[in-house]
Amino acid sequence: MEFTDAKAQFLQTWGALGSQWGINKTMAQIHALLMISPESLSMEEVMEELKISRGNASMNLRGLIDWGIVYKEYKPGERREYFVADQDVDSLARKIAIERSRREVKPALRVLEGVKNFDDDSSKEAQKFKKKTQELHDFVEKADTMLEKIINQKENWITKTIMKLMT
Repeated sequence: MEFTDAKAQFLQTWGALGSQWGINKTMAQIHALLMISPESLSMEEVMEELKISRGNASMNLRGLIDWGIVYKEYKPGERREYFVADQDVDSLARKIAIERSRREVKPALRVLEGVKNFDDDSSKEAQKFKKKTQELHDFVEKADTMLEKIINQKENWITKTIMKLMT
């Protein structure tokens, strides 16, 4: 496989993977491009490489900056802004976990908390609903607590153990 083919396949695959962690395909492809680039890239270089519009590039770069996984870099004598991705894979994983918790898990917990506390209804259906939503709430809350502990522990035994299991 040629380098250009390998690079294109990586960008496509990372783009598809991005939807699994809560971002769109183009945003993930921009992230992948910046992550593998030996130097920071301008918006124009990103647009050219991925064949996307200025608006699309701008919006997605802003989103990646909001996630905290891409940063602006200024070069002396240059008017253009340049962008670089966080190169630390552990840091990337933590930032993605933090954002996913904030965007998905916390809102789900709020909904589960709200729906399990409805006005008393003694019907069989209502009791089953209350039981299941309580179980779901407890499970999601435990998962979120575990995720927060992993996020907050940069280098502890459990993080190292999990990383070893994953490799």
